[in-house]
Amino acid sequence: AGASAIKSILEAKNIKIKDIANKLGIKEQVFSNKLYRNTFTLSEYIKIADILECDVKTISRDGAITITNKEDKEEAE
Repeated sequence: AGASAIKSILEAKNIKIKDIANKLGIKEQVFSNKLYRNTFTLSEYIKIADILECDVKTISRDGAITITNKEDKEEAE
C-alpha cells in the first residue's frame, strides 16, 4: 500500500523517480526497485514523505494510529 501511495503522489505532483532518488542519495534503479517491490523501511517512508511534503500514518496491531511528520521526527532525535 505504501509504494502505491508514493506512486500516486509522484504522479499527482509530476515528480520523477530520479528526483526522489537524488534527494535520498541513492541510485534511481535502487529507488525504482524498492518502489516496485514495496520494500521501503519506515525510516525511508518518513524521508520520502518529508520530500513529498506528506505525513506517514501507521496503525499498530491494537488499532492505535500514529501520524509521523518532519516535526515529530526532529523531536524524537
